[in-house]
Amino acid sequence: MIKFLVRLLFATLSLTVFLNLFTSVAFAQRTYEPTTESLSKHEVPDWFKDAKLGIFIHWGVYSVPGYAPLTGELNKVVAERGWEYWFENNPYSEWYYNSMKLDGSSTYNYHRTTYGEGFTYDDFIPRFNAAITNWNPSEWAKLFSKVGARYVVLTTKHHDGFLLWPSKTRNQPGRVATRDIVGELTQAVRKEGMRMGVYYSGGLDWSFKDTTITDFNTLVGAIIQEKAYADYANAHWRELIDRYQPSILWNDLGYPIGQANEIMSYFYNRVPDGVVNDRFDLGGQLGLHFDFSTPEYSQLTQIEPHKWESTRGLGYSFGYNQNDTDLNMISVDELVDLFVDIVSKNGNLLLNIGPKADGSISKVQLERLEGLGKWLDVNGKAIFGSRYWIRAEDLTPERIRVRYTTNKGKLYAILLDEPTFGKVTIPGIILPKKANITMLGVGGKLKWQQYSQNLSITLPHKSLVKKSPAYTLEISCMPL
Repeated sequence: MIKFLVRLLFATLSLTVFLNLFTSVAFAQRTYEPTTESLSKHEVPDWFKDAKLGIFIHWGVYSVPGYAPLTGELNKVVAERGWEYWFENNPYSEWYYNSMKLDGSSTYNYHRTTYGEGFTYDDFIPRFNAAITNWNPSEWAKLFSKVGARYVVLTTKHHDGFLLWPSKTRNQPGRVATRDIVGELTQAVRKEGMRMGVYYSGGLDWSFKDTTITDFNTLVGAIIQEKAYADYANAHWRELIDRYQPSILWNDLGYPIGQANEIMSYFYNRVPDGVVNDRFDLGGQLGLHFDFSTPEYSQLTQIEPHKWESTRGLGYSFGYNQNDTDLNMISVDELVDLFVDIVSKNGNLLLNIGPKADGSISKVQLERLEGLGKWLDVNGKAIFGSRYWIRAEDLTPERIRVRYTTNKGKLYAILLDEPTFGKVTIPGIILPKKANITMLGVGGKLKWQQYSQNLSITLPHKSLVKKSPAYTLEISCMPL
């Protein structure tokens, strides 16, 4: 009977699911209690350290109007103009419901001009549910896999309270998708060999507490603490964990006080190799446990030994914004530079796409995803499965920016600028004589010379090198 069950297991589970199960069993040697002391013993699994690239998806009712002003990137705008200006000119289209209520704001004026004063946010719901009829989750999953992503995170419930799965626990009738978007995408993502994560707005739910947010103080005041909501959110998290077995819990904007530890222990005891982000704790005020931090539209300036994940959209918004153009979107060159810099400092990149209501992805977003994927096809050895080195970066005498990673005993020096000379000099690296250096994507060993503590490398002739956002030098052994 046991042999039969083993054969059945291998016959019915995909290789990816089996490996995930095997990894979970390997981790399942500890029972976690709902205390910070117990949760802090959870180790970040290698799969998350290896992954480097995830795809974030903001998709929901707000995708129907798909509108926000092109104000700028979060941290830059807040630093220069403040939170009140940010909310009045909010470039996050997923905040459409809040923005449409701010008298005189760009979104307020757009909504009344386009849909009329009597058209409510809930009137978008039938349009969204009609639009998703022909959505094909397999197309998304294949695209993300082709780009090189190792995991995907989907918004299961954003601040508007609209659910993307058929939950047994609902607050307002009708605020739910007519398809099990979470379940269908989870299945498609795993079929392509990637991990699945779930985003949940734990602090805000405008279907429970309809506070108009105008500045940072009203944002903090809008975070719900009532027991009825805590019970509701807890039921959702447990349902998502039990039904979909996600590898990542990606909470947002805090959580009812005293509840997060229960959710984390519940998760770890069922998905031992899962990871949890830092946003159950708004601003780190409560000292809650987390596996990785999540700077938004920013990255760290130096190596951070504790795992982190930078998240941002391709433009200024996470949700689809019809106003996006090439002018305000990050370019492929900028995206590669950003990604490499993040990885060199022990970070992952959770790169967001905002699909239209029907699930299609705009051309300007696709171009950037495809550009990143093409670069990774050549240079992925320096990224996936890599670890940070003793230092993250250098600037060569030729004014070329360099970022470092290590992988399987090799050092990778990634040049973020196109070399204009036949040689590049990397400071502070001494190699053993046996070392070989190659450029990924170009055949043949490169000549190199040691000048004191500086490494001089003769680069391939420019006719042999395809123009690229960045160029990777592979050094066959670690420096002395």
